[in-house]
Amino acid sequence: MRRAVVSVVGKDQVGIIAKVTTVLSDNEINILDISQTILQDFFTMMMIVDVTEVENLDNLQERLGNTGEELSLKINIQLEEIFQAMHRV
Repeated sequence: MRRAVVSVVGKDQVGIIAKVTTVLSDNEINILDISQTILQDFFTMMMIVDVTEVENLDNLQERLGNTGEELSLKINIQLEEIFQAMHRV
């Protein structure tokens, strides 16, 4: 299984989870784990998703990025092994 980390950060508003998960669902991507929190007015969400069937992660990043722009959010997707390598202490 190939996994990726999706991060979403921005000002809290109605519909963030619905719109982000719709992009994933439209691309037949399963969410394996999800955590979200709101700190004052700021929304943060991290998801682990199964991207085994995704050939081009750049296309998915573009779709998520477009959704982020619509909602004034920062949305990133990164392969799990790259994410872990970048955040190793």
